[in-house]
Amino acid sequence: MSEPVRLHAHRQTQCKTCRLAPVCLPGSVSHEEIDVLDGLVKHTRPLKKGEFLFRQGDSFHAIYSIRSGVLKSVSLSANGEEKIIALHFPGELIGLSGMDSDAYLVTVQALEVTDVCELPFGPLDERLIRLPQVRRHLMRTMSREIRNTQQMSRVLSHKAADTRVISLLVNLSARFRSLGYAANQLNLSISRNEIGNYLGLASETVSRVLTRLQENGLIEVEGKEVRILDVLPGNSGCNADSRLSLH
Repeated sequence: MSEPVRLHAHRQTQCKTCRLAPVCLPGSVSHEEIDVLDGLVKHTRPLKKGEFLFRQGDSFHAIYSIRSGVLKSVSLSANGEEKIIALHFPGELIGLSGMDSDAYLVTVQALEVTDVCELPFGPLDERLIRLPQVRRHLMRTMSREIRNTQQMSRVLSHKAADTRVISLLVNLSARFRSLGYAANQLNLSISRNEIGNYLGLASETVSRVLTRLQENGLIEVEGKEVRILDVLPGNSGCNADSRLSLH
């Protein structure tokens, strides 16, 4: 059994030498633009599990790119109820939704030790005229966030719990594959209770669905790991050696 992929970061790596640059930045970004970005990026200490990158209502001041680790976005209702609305992985940008309101609209919390690059938005905004491909990339990223939100809304409109859980597995598989790793070799620090919160299901329901998928020969549950043994409905890219780490 192969080990699940564990993503590590070297905090002082510049954009031009970062292995995540092909994921984080479009290939059309010039060396000159990357040099400008390197002059703006701040590298802070890694977040510990449970620490917050920012909280809902905090003043918007920066966007972030994940170097390593996993984060969750949580929306807080007026009565303080928490709802997980997104999971974030290396190479992805966070915080863009705060640009319009000058305040972060969600709380973002680390699910494991996580390293991020901070891009102060004021200095970045002043230089965007010199960074046309970066500006275009930010617009595309915001468009992708809207599309992902719409897709998630469609998933949650399904009453079938199996459909929701399988859709999550398929989504995570595709996102980790985009990082250049074998399909579904993931290392996540997300509990079944959090999965249930994200999908609008009870944690017991999540467990029952995973058990049912195992009984049908589609996955194999081994403690914190779920090994995909067959093609899941809607995911033609899965293979028999894929693994998805859950707990």
